Amino acid sequence: MTQRAKIDTDGPEPPGAGGQGGPLIDAGAELDPVHPVPPPVQHRSGGLTAAEVAERVARGEVNDVPVRSSRSAVDIVRGNVFTRFNAIIGILWVIMLIVAPIQDSLFGFVIVANTGIGIIQELRAKKTLDGLAVIGETKPTVRRDGTAAEVHTSEIVLGDCIELGPGDKVVVDGEVAESDGLEIDESLLTGEADPVLKKRGDQVMSGSFVVAGTGAFTATKVGREAYAAQLAEEASRFTLVHSELRSGISMILKYVTWMMVPTSIALIISQLVVKDTDFKRSVARTVGGIVPMIPEGLVLLTSVAFAIGVIRLGRKQCLVQELPAIEGLARVDVVCLDKTGTLTEGGMDVTELRTLDGADEEYVRAVLGALGESDPRPNASLQAIIDTYPDGGDWRCTQALPFSSARKYSGATFSEGDGQSSTWLLGAPDVLLPDGDPVLDEIEELNQQGLRVLLLSRARGELDDPDVAGNARAAALVVLEQRLRPDASDTLAYFADQNVDAKILSGDNAVSVGAVASKLGLPGADRTVDARRLPAERDAMATVLDEGAVFGRVTPQQKRDMVGALQAHGHTVAMTGDGVNDVLALKDADIGVSMGSGSEATKAVAQIVLLDNSFATLPSVVAEGRRVIGNITRVATLFLTKTVYSVLLAILVVCFGMEYPFLPRHLTLLSTLTIGVPAFFLALAPNKERARPHFVRRVMRYAIPGGIIAAAATFTTYLLAAHHYSGPGALAAETSAATLTLFLVSIWVLAIIARPYTWWRIALVAVMGGAFLVVLVVPWLQNFFALRLVGTTMPWTAVAIAAVGAAVLELAWRWVSRKVPAADGDPAAAGSTRS
Repeated sequence: MTQRAKIDTDGPEPPGAGGQGGPLIDAGAELDPVHPVPPPVQHRSGGLTAAEVAERVARGEVNDVPVRSSRSAVDIVRGNVFTRFNAIIGILWVIMLIVAPIQDSLFGFVIVANTGIGIIQELRAKKTLDGLAVIGETKPTVRRDGTAAEVHTSEIVLGDCIELGPGDKVVVDGEVAESDGLEIDESLLTGEADPVLKKRGDQVMSGSFVVAGTGAFTATKVGREAYAAQLAEEASRFTLVHSELRSGISMILKYVTWMMVPTSIALIISQLVVKDTDFKRSVARTVGGIVPMIPEGLVLLTSVAFAIGVIRLGRKQCLVQELPAIEGLARVDVVCLDKTGTLTEGGMDVTELRTLDGADEEYVRAVLGALGESDPRPNASLQAIIDTYPDGGDWRCTQALPFSSARKYSGATFSEGDGQSSTWLLGAPDVLLPDGDPVLDEIEELNQQGLRVLLLSRARGELDDPDVAGNARAAALVVLEQRLRPDASDTLAYFADQNVDAKILSGDNAVSVGAVASKLGLPGADRTVDARRLPAERDAMATVLDEGAVFGRVTPQQKRDMVGALQAHGHTVAMTGDGVNDVLALKDADIGVSMGSGSEATKAVAQIVLLDNSFATLPSVVAEGRRVIGNITRVATLFLTKTVYSVLLAILVVCFGMEYPFLPRHLTLLSTLTIGVPAFFLALAPNKERARPHFVRRVMRYAIPGGIIAAAATFTTYLLAAHHYSGPGALAAETSAATLTLFLVSIWVLAIIARPYTWWRIALVAVMGGAFLVVLVVPWLQNFFALRLVGTTMPWTAVAIAAVGAAVLELAWRWVSRKVPAADGDPAAAGSTRS
């Protein structure tokens, strides 16, 4: 009889489970053939010897494909240093170091500091991610010197004998050496959803995964020669791209570049040719007009916000395999949960054994013990049966039918001690029993208590008979109690509070799942649906999904279809799971979340892995995503308002043939106090509002009117000051008045962005205003920044113009907010975000 292998709780769930198994057959399709039990372990291949392994390593025949969870340190430095805007600012900085005082070169030092901060934070995030990736790595089992041991994927060599079980991913190409009902899903490579039955001598490809049965294969291609090696490397790499937030920022920067180039050229010509002024002063003021057009800190703050989010989540044992997943989960409005392994813990307990139709209890116990011993990779339910009925007697298993989530049952044929032969099935009662059977009423009562019930039945035919389940005779009910996760109730309550609909998709009985959901307080837990009665048409399915909350008897293919139906109705869907029957749905969902104890296949396709198996970590991921998106939307408005007013001021200066009013030191001061420092704090503040689409549109809706008003108010003050002042120090006085107006309007933009107010937000705005006041009253700072208010008439006029500009700005943004609901997460929608 087959030796029982090491227990793997990542294997497929038993009949009725929603946590494991795989997409095997369509309803009504012919059953997979049964398979003889393999010979005892001692007769199997012992694998390579240590000497053979060393020889292959020396020849370079090793699986040396690098699997990285983050960008390399070189890529991080290159990505932060060699940017388009850093190049522009670098050139301007060198020019200013040559022609102007050091005060006018401060913007260059700020960029150096910002770039350094970005590199340091991303390197910290890389260290966190790489450490978590090692913790979360699943090691394949390889036979060497006659024993099985776990090794790193990179240590596999050509010719290694690698064991496979339910949920295992095929890590290199190979040839099947042993097969015990081995069924492999190659859909991630070929797109074909139906699994392939693998026999000895068949080929297996890297990137596929086991959905049922066990076996072993010999590695024939390793490293970069393997079929999916490059694909796997690319898929597992930590990335900073392909997110709406970053794509939107890139689009904004592209448009900024297009505006900046002609405006800068016109400004250069006007300052150097049209105006008959000192060359160095003209250069300084030209650079002062170009530098603020560049929203140089926006990309930096986005990267820092994401990196800090990764670090925070890493401390909670959450591995973010793709950075945009943080952003994506924040946009989710429907989360599909697999009950087993997500809402319930892996372990179960047998609470009762009810014999049926006069069956002998002792005999039934022996059958259950034999079924337990026949499976080399028992899952949680079968392990509970093994723990309760450990003795299978001297029965010998001659044939086995692996469990699959599509069939909802498994089976085995035994040669009993007295020479008799019998065939048994263990699975979902409502699948093995005909409709109307009185036993189903008894089972319904148990399901309503949230208990899992398996039916043991004796088959009258052979396992390879397509109607074997229909001809079976019920022998006993095995009642199992599931262990609820202590944190599941609070997590479901969090999603309900955040207006995120939770849908439970389980392979278990719908009533049983509904009872579990009720215990956890899931809204709508009483609305249970048997997935076997779901309409196949996508729109009709989506309607049922919108109305229901608990779905039972869901097949793996249905999970995938249900995710697609929700997405087709405009939902952003997250899928959680830990078994191979969840893989296709995880892959298709907008965000896939796997438990750390889940199968290797699920962790390979998921964007987020909860290494500590804590469902309670999900709210933290959602919160980080919302913090990043909401806050970057806020600070982007600050940066782009500056870009808009800088471009408009340059255009007005060119049109009026005037000297540009500001030196670089003035705008460095303004940018630091009204954008740079406040944006850093605002970008890292709490933010719980659900993320909304159309990032660019929402930001520009506020930045454009804000920039226009700031530019108009500033230039008005500049024109009035030009007529008011005369003499050698006139330009400095005009600049000081214009700077005062621009600062006051900008600080009002900051005050609006900082809403809703908390003590620290009020303090932030107040400190920035106080810092500018210090510059105006301290003599050496006045000289350093070339700011000195002359007289009383023009300074107060500048204040009055700024007040009018702030009032117009307030009205304009309130009007925009009325046009766009506050729930869209717009930066100026006061009260839309609670912190």
